[in-house]
Amino acid sequence: MLASLQQAPNGHIARFERHLKHSVENVWAYLTENDKLAEWFTELRVDDLREGGVFKFDMQDGTFEEMEIIELRTNAVLEYTWGEDRVRFELSPESGGTRLILIEKITKITDHTPKDLAGWHVCLDVISTLLDGRTLALRENEWKIWHEKYVELIASHTN
Repeated sequence: MLASLQQAPNGHIARFERHLKHSVENVWAYLTENDKLAEWFTELRVDDLREGGVFKFDMQDGTFEEMEIIELRTNAVLEYTWGEDRVRFELSPESGGTRLILIEKITKITDHTPKDLAGWHVCLDVISTLLDGRTLALRENEWKIWHEKYVELIASHTN
């Protein structure tokens, strides 16, 4: 399902929602344990899992961008900086599994925004697939499909 995009006082808010047939603890592990994180986001790793701690993003050129953890409540909330923006994961138990909400607080829409949104969309699909014990083939093809949809979504909010 496509993320929603809404105007906010300081930019926009993109909101993704997934219903996963797995425990909060298992979903949380995919967000915070480096071995599992590497399965769905190879450039991202946890360096210090605590409020004020950091995630590191491998820029693939020998440098890393540090993203500060703003809020951390085990098995419930993980929020960190994402460049000038913020990314927030909220987990809550529900009948038969976990509701996962991903919110990206976007300060400025750029040409890169639909790429990020398509990336998050595919990442959430990959997490779901991995939790189900499967793999998602041809992630790049999936990304291209969602990228076009997010280009359209953003155009409808900025025109």
